[in-house]
Amino acid sequence: MITRETIKPQVGKNYIQSLEPKTKAQFKSFSELYPDSELFHNWGEGLSESQQTKAQSLFMKFGYNVYLSDQLPLNRSFKDGRNPRCLEKTYPHQLPTVSVILTIMNEAMSIIQRAINSIILQTPSHLLKELILVDDFSSNDELKKKLSEQIQLYNLKYPRLLKLIRHTKRQGLTQARISGWKAAKADVVIILDAHVEVNVGWAEPILARIQEDRTVIVSPSLGKIHFDTLEVEHYPLASIGFDWALWCLYEPVPKSWFLLMDVTAPMKSPSIMGIFAADRLFLKEIGSLDNGMEVYGGENVELGLRVWQCGGKIEVLPCSRIVHLERAFKPYAWNLGQYMKRNALRVAEVWMDNYKFMVYYYWNLPVKNHGIDYGDVSSRKELRKKLNCRSFDWYLKNVYPSLKPIQNVVGYGRMKNALDSKFCIDQDPVSGKIPVMDFCQGYESQIVSYFLTGELYLGLFIDDVFSKNLCLVDPGQGPEPKLAACSDVKYKEMHTHWDFKQGATIINRDTKRCLEMQEDATRFYILILQECTGQVWNIDHFVRDWVSTEASK
Repeated sequence: MITRETIKPQVGKNYIQSLEPKTKAQFKSFSELYPDSELFHNWGEGLSESQQTKAQSLFMKFGYNVYLSDQLPLNRSFKDGRNPRCLEKTYPHQLPTVSVILTIMNEAMSIIQRAINSIILQTPSHLLKELILVDDFSSNDELKKKLSEQIQLYNLKYPRLLKLIRHTKRQGLTQARISGWKAAKADVVIILDAHVEVNVGWAEPILARIQEDRTVIVSPSLGKIHFDTLEVEHYPLASIGFDWALWCLYEPVPKSWFLLMDVTAPMKSPSIMGIFAADRLFLKEIGSLDNGMEVYGGENVELGLRVWQCGGKIEVLPCSRIVHLERAFKPYAWNLGQYMKRNALRVAEVWMDNYKFMVYYYWNLPVKNHGIDYGDVSSRKELRKKLNCRSFDWYLKNVYPSLKPIQNVVGYGRMKNALDSKFCIDQDPVSGKIPVMDFCQGYESQIVSYFLTGELYLGLFIDDVFSKNLCLVDPGQGPEPKLAACSDVKYKEMHTHWDFKQGATIINRDTKRCLEMQEDATRFYILILQECTGQVWNIDHFVRDWVSTEASK
């Protein structure tokens, strides 16, 4: 019989006690084989050299501590992360049934089993209709046969509860989720990664809220399983947003939620992470997930925009908690950025109207002729028309007002001097306070933004009161230009306004000195301020006002 057992993963010196008997003197004699590996920064003291080698090999294969996972109980529990007020809430016995979907791509077997056990143990059996695993063509040999065998064993104890869907080729995260949703039969679908564990009482708040309003897409409150120690950390409550590159981020709790004076109340959220729950038929009505997404990224933001703009809503539930294993790296996909970029453009073209140019800016792409095939979006545009969805401008004003568009950028990208186009303006890597010339790489530190008001920002511009945007300034003395926090320059009487046109000089409006480059004693280029000699500069993308007057109304 499976028992619920509280286990705290062994860390540091305590881990010695979990190994086969050896003296501490013997442990001290072992050398550290991988001193630079992230795996051993907080874990693994006392491992023998063979154990270190095995642990490191598994870490490089999976991106988390499989060696430790294989030793932990598969049915561990952890400290309840809910607010005590949540424990006082009661829910109807009759709630919608649920299909839980776990998407798998090269996970360790013990991690998958721990997710399965967690869900079965913490979900009322009369509500859990099925647990669907979708394997997106994993190359991990262990999963090809053993996963099927394990599911058969589970089904001996829980008849017909577990189902396995295997893709015959890699289709990506969105397609895996769609496959699970199509196979689901319950009233509600909850889509999870296979590297999660659920908190006690996690399902009832989700099912009760969707029973109240079928148009709500809900997210549990999320926490973290550390990749090295596998210890659980409960995050503070937060809503879920994104930046203009469509990377997800946590946002502060909105004031409107605090005014409710109820720590158990659902909280409005601009978007979702990849973990969410929905009424199965409502998800179909609003277009499921966009099957034009590839591999990874953007699908959650796309769903969030579509739900809000097309008549639904998104909420985070404080009384439902899930912890998610965060990899140190994704060994199966080193090039996720290119898919994230491609998918972000697809989202922008369908849902963001004239504000879509902000996405191009943050990915440092030209608005036209960017060479990225984001697929056919005609069916998604037809869906938007059919559902009579609102504008993205409405979304910004009513759902996500803290996401600020930039309306006066006239040029962005790498800045090059015509003397040698292999070099770009960059930030000094040591101090970050001096502009330098370096080989053009396209890193964020080389992204220049030129504003209609005359400021030259170096580094990707962030419109946030907490950001430390850097402005190019002429200090007025000496030949060296400087970088200073843009929020400070007006108070320090620095000269921060420049005149620039594509293929022309960069000249300071106050000092009339030009930004130019010259060779130093090492025959490397440096930036100087001097009387103009006619040097000209070019920026990758030169535009005018992006957001039309129609979009800004």
